[in-house]
Amino acid sequence: MQITDTIADLLTRIRNANAAKHDSVQIPKSNMKESIIKILVEEGYVKNYTVIEDGKQGILKVNLKYGEGKTPVIKGLRRVSKPGLRIYSNAEDLPKVLKGLGIAVISTSKGVMTDRQARKENIGGEVLAFIW
Repeated sequence: MQITDTIADLLTRIRNANAAKHDSVQIPKSNMKESIIKILVEEGYVKNYTVIEDGKQGILKVNLKYGEGKTPVIKGLRRVSKPGLRIYSNAEDLPKVLKGLGIAVISTSKGVMTDRQARKENIGGEVLAFIW
């Protein structure tokens, strides 16, 4: 099956695994997906991830993080820029998610980073997703 929006697929798999309270979720690997997962690990939204080599493109195994009573750490995920409608923003106009409590994942010329990092480096780019 051909997936046209791989980032939306990544976010949906994480959202569904969180709702079902799974310990981990497996996602087909790509460099973009791996950089988004790295940001989620650095920001404390997921425990960790491993790359499983399968002789093809590889698989990302993401270990999800839960709080007290198995409540998910990730409250929400939303895809912003879609294949049919790309959303770009300069450094001054980057959105703040929940007034700074969440993160926006931005694809810039210097790689994928959070909105805070992009503001600090004064770089704009494509707004990929909001995570809170």
